Amino acid sequence: MKVEIGIQPVDREIISNGLSRLLADTYTLYLKTHNYHWNVTGPMFQTLHLMFEQQYNELSLAVDLIAERIRALGFYAPGSYRAFANLTSIAEEDGVPSASNMIRKLLEGHEAVARTARSAFKPAESANDQASADLLTQRIQVHEKAAWMLRSLLEQG
Repeated sequence: MKVEIGIQPVDREIISNGLSRLLADTYTLYLKTHNYHWNVTGPMFQTLHLMFEQQYNELSLAVDLIAERIRALGFYAPGSYRAFANLTSIAEEDGVPSASNMIRKLLEGHEAVARTARSAFKPAESANDQASADLLTQRIQVHEKAAWMLRSLLEQG
């Protein structure tokens, strides 16, 4: 059925493509964070175990919001590991890094997702797509805050 929401089809497709990359990055970061939650060890175990749980729960909710926005724009959301692997900017994890490397890798992941969201913002704004722009703004805020918190754990004070 035709989508008539006041955004041109070509603009909806460009926005949807940006949101698909954001979805892939978010899901990949979700999986990495959940993996770290299960496998973290060391003196900061309890702190990191709980922090990673909070982060993967937030990411889990976010993937649904992003996918539903893609659908509202009239496109199918990617939903396979292969599709996510082709779209994501976040490297897949091999092995189990140390707790401090987990923090570093999650910091890099949150910064990458913030960059992906930011890159999708201009097309949404140009197309007068306030709903997508609002979603992207919220995602940028979440990932910048998570990056700040992770970065703070790595600082020597």
